[in-house]
Amino acid sequence: MTELSRLREQVCTFAATLYKQGLTHGSTGNISVRTPDGGLLVTPTGSSFMTLDPARLSLFDAGLRHVDGDKPTKEMPLHSAFYETRSKAGAIVHLHSCHSVALSMMPDADEDDFLPPLTPYPIMKLGRVKLLPYFMPGDPAIGDAIRGLAGRRSAVMLANHGPVVAGKDLEAAVHAIEELEAGAKLAMMTRGLSPRRLTDAQVSELVTKFDVDW
Repeated sequence: MTELSRLREQVCTFAATLYKQGLTHGSTGNISVRTPDGGLLVTPTGSSFMTLDPARLSLFDAGLRHVDGDKPTKEMPLHSAFYETRSKAGAIVHLHSCHSVALSMMPDADEDDFLPPLTPYPIMKLGRVKLLPYFMPGDPAIGDAIRGLAGRRSAVMLANHGPVVAGKDLEAAVHAIEELEAGAKLAMMTRGLSPRRLTDAQVSELVTKFDVDW
């Protein structure tokens, strides 16, 4: 099996896993991953994570020209913006996961630090998550907003829409976005209950020990 073939299978396997967890539904969500030649492998527009065909994934060359497969997701502006500004990004995952979207609609949601520091792993896997304003799906302005962060965040939350996470590879991006949704679920479950958060000192210790991009 070639590396490209392996990546095709991996995209479909992880996509189905996310679907089975209920982190995406219908034909929502999209994934991209860097190919060995510097191009991209992208999930097609209108496709379900549960029934992806490895042979029909959208393939882009190193110049980001669509060269094979079905028509790509309309969210290409956000994917390309992350790759442009985070040179270490090997994969991007975007979902419409329920709890993170719900938290993004709360009037007191923190734009600069979206997830409250309730447990260590979202901090370790994501750093601080930036809450961006609402954009129409597919709007090129999403890409502009991500570029405006100048590569300082590996994860953003699109208000009333869904999270976007960049990782060094697909496995890392998937695990990180799972942590984002779990953190948002905890935040919604404990909302109004004054939960005991990690202290600033505990957060700083995590950031230092695990070399978190903070």
